[in-house]
Amino acid sequence: MKEISVFDVIGPNMIGPSSSHTAGALRIALLAGKIAQGKIVKVRFILFGSFAKTYKGHGTDRALVAGILGYNTEDYRIRDSFQHAKEAGIDFSFETNETNTDVHPNTVEVVITTEDGTVTRVMGVSIGGGNAQLAQINGVDISLSGNYHTLFIKQIDTPGVVAHITKCLAECTINIAFMRLYRENKGENAYTIIEADEGIPQEVIAKVRENPNIISAMIIEL
Repeated sequence: MKEISVFDVIGPNMIGPSSSHTAGALRIALLAGKIAQGKIVKVRFILFGSFAKTYKGHGTDRALVAGILGYNTEDYRIRDSFQHAKEAGIDFSFETNETNTDVHPNTVEVVITTEDGTVTRVMGVSIGGGNAQLAQINGVDISLSGNYHTLFIKQIDTPGVVAHITKCLAECTINIAFMRLYRENKGENAYTIIEADEGIPQEVIAKVRENPNIISAMIIEL
């Protein structure tokens, strides 16, 4: 008799016992993977709250790995994501943290190591209905949903950089829906997150990168 897994029940649309624990989790990992950039070689998932208690039974573990692989929520390969990750040379592991209760119950921290040795830590929350919100990057509190056309910029916190960014968008006639600036400490690394009403062309990225204080710039679209 064939064993039936949760993915046989919920199907590729990931509508099942909890969309928060499947589709939402996948979106967190997908966003984290895009932010990390570069070839991912290792990922550590630290699960909190209800994620920590039910991640195996609800398929959260497979969904998280699928997100790192770049799969969307309707991809049939999700159920075999562990095998696909191994074939891609990605080392992954899961840890649970049930002592820190000062977080949303559907929280996961994704610790990504890329081929060049860079480590990126992204904390995300699955907020229901398959939606997700990134809450922290490398210890800096942020807010990023991926629901809009998003420009994600890492920069040195110095005068004139934000003005340069908005000028680039204006020159390309991009209307800003939301713009948020976060920084580690004054004069250190900062992050600018811009969500736009329409698609952001690569031309904007090229213009933004002309400023020597820009560390990285990317377009995030799910």
